[in-house]
Amino acid sequence: MSGSTPTVVLVHGAFADAASWSGVVAELQSHGIPVVAPPNPLRGLASDAAYVAAITSQIDGPVVLVGHSYGGALITVAGTAENVVGLVYVAAYVLEEGESLGELQGRFPDSPLVSNLKQWTYPVEGGEDATEVTIAADAFPSVFAADVPADVTKVLAVTQRPLAAGAFTEQASAAAWRTKPSWALVATADRAINPEVERFGAKRAGATTVEIEGASHAVAVSRPAAVADLIREAVRATA
Repeated sequence: MSGSTPTVVLVHGAFADAASWSGVVAELQSHGIPVVAPPNPLRGLASDAAYVAAITSQIDGPVVLVGHSYGGALITVAGTAENVVGLVYVAAYVLEEGESLGELQGRFPDSPLVSNLKQWTYPVEGGEDATEVTIAADAFPSVFAADVPADVTKVLAVTQRPLAAGAFTEQASAAAWRTKPSWALVATADRAINPEVERFGAKRAGATTVEIEGASHAVAVSRPAAVADLIREAVRATA
């Protein structure tokens, strides 16, 4: 495995899809870095992490896992896969083993996201309907993507992918950053995840951290070059 360029696997978070990585993908491809941006099912921490781990383990050679937002929780668990050589957290949750998103968030003041979630229900086989959440469409631009042009955020607001509410209380079964090097990007104007949550998790993981001043939660959309730069740093360090 040594000497080969790692494949970058980009894991999107809630209220978005893999297209949110488009600018970052283009930047990485222009530097000859192999990249995959799979769909994130957004149905639960354990099942989503298992899905990411399955994709990762089927890639030949080393992998650098990149997680945005809730995707950070997934790479924390999926990153224990043998061929993962590095973790990159982008405006993300960095969980400890046995910790849930709700527990980590609960140590810090709520972000504006919390009061702007809209609940929906969906059918679950053999049981009562389950709950999923999106960001209220009128609040989406300011909460999620304040530094993205308004015509773009109007589209993003109605193409959101909902997150199963149960994901907030599931506990991480592993913390891959304990055994793998990590990098983190803090979006200082994030109104979806409190930037203090991002800083705390990054520091606890001993991550090499950069802060992007004035960046919203949608930093991969608004500042793709800066996000790609950090990923490239991780790729160089692990190649």
